[in-house]
Amino acid sequence: MADLAHARAAFQGRSVVSADDFSKDDIIALLDAARQYDRFQDDGPTWAGIEPSLQGRVLGVLFFEPSTRTRLSFESAMLRLGGSVLGFADANISSFSKGETLVDTIRVVEGYCDAVVLRHPREGAARLAAEVASVPILNGGDGSNQHPTQTFLDLYTIRQAAGTLDGLKVGFMGDLRYGRTVHSLATALLHFDVNLKFIGPENLSLPPDLRDHLVAQDRLDAEVESLADAGDLDVLYVTRIQQERFPDPMDYQRVRNAYRVDRESLAPFGPDLKVLHPLPRVNEVATEVDDLPGALYFQQSRNGVTVRMALLDLILGAQGGGESA
Repeated sequence: MADLAHARAAFQGRSVVSADDFSKDDIIALLDAARQYDRFQDDGPTWAGIEPSLQGRVLGVLFFEPSTRTRLSFESAMLRLGGSVLGFADANISSFSKGETLVDTIRVVEGYCDAVVLRHPREGAARLAAEVASVPILNGGDGSNQHPTQTFLDLYTIRQAAGTLDGLKVGFMGDLRYGRTVHSLATALLHFDVNLKFIGPENLSLPPDLRDHLVAQDRLDAEVESLADAGDLDVLYVTRIQQERFPDPMDYQRVRNAYRVDRESLAPFGPDLKVLHPLPRVNEVATEVDDLPGALYFQQSRNGVTVRMALLDLILGAQGGGESA
């Protein structure tokens, strides 16, 4: 297990804007730090025994876009560590609806809390907020750009299930162009010995800059339009085809069910295939998949609390959370 001191040095007081900002050692240290919370998940809703390491700390949650898992898991993580939460889940009830700028909102809210989780539809919003804020900014998703804390919990879930992050063949299927979870996770996986494959329609292929980066690192193993053409996979990361991104509704109708997995389509990959999805799903993962042993997306969602507890404690805490450092 990585040294907890390294994890605290890497994260304490630091903003989390992009997965690109953290080294392989930083990421492994965070994932190792999160493991100490695993045992509490079996203790029921009280998670009894957790040290309230963030008592007296306040987390601001500013969500300018809808969210269920990111917002609630951050709030759950903060409350389980003894801290408090304030903020909004609808920008229309904030002064943003009166024309207040994001910069002014951050400068006001930082006076009320010790860190801010920000979700915003504009790419680069989290970076801007971090540049003007005097407290750590945690990016909860900025447009189609990045979602780093989702990436951390995705990596945690993969390692938890596969026992490693090396030697894996990882496929990404669905919206590759606008899917910020795809962009973040694919970039973070470059730290590890993996083969990356991408399955999606041509008009939703990887952004050119990300594709060029993967090619430069010699890590782009395949780009195909059909899951059947992907070859061997250890992990399949499914994302929603985002209807709102299509200027022509007929274009969406042509692909909406083409990137859907069910038991039949997954059968050729064998029983050991791990299936992840950042959720919410619409129709891209059939409910019959839920009972497969490799269906990890609900565990993936639960791991959001575990990983974000570790992250918040490392950023805001003075001592190791959950148990003495």
